[in-house]
Amino acid sequence: MKYLLLVSLITVSISLISCDSGPDSPRGFSFPIGDIVKGEAVLLKYQCLACHKIEGFDQDKKINNPELNVRLGGMTSKVTTYAELVTSVINPSHKLVQGYPIAAVTIEGKSKMTNFNDLMTVTELVDLVTFLETQYELVPYRSTGYQYYRY
Repeated sequence: MKYLLLVSLITVSISLISCDSGPDSPRGFSFPIGDIVKGEAVLLKYQCLACHKIEGFDQDKKINNPELNVRLGGMTSKVTTYAELVTSVINPSHKLVQGYPIAAVTIEGKSKMTNFNDLMTVTELVDLVTFLETQYELVPYRSTGYQYYRY
């Protein structure tokens, strides 16, 4: 039953995320606020640090995957939205990580990331995404300092 609910929720989420306006708009859709501490526990439970690295977290040497060590969190110039994080977890092939060789992150065009949709509960997903949100820090916009030129 729990898996059927998760699959249904994921299907609805993907449908809502796909359009910005009209009947398929994500407007009004939101997961509840999760628990950051529990989200960290979910990260460890599903061994996300086998293929991801987060500043301040040590990777377990037994599960470290040196060929694929995708960074999560840190300084970013673009807001990483809750919806983007949810989508990345429930549909890892939706948008592939940039800055890594394509062969390192894909197999036949699909993300190497394990799909946890049949394992992770909705509550675990909410907690994980709430935790991940706290790992990103937005770099303030800095305007270009143009110098004045004399003719």
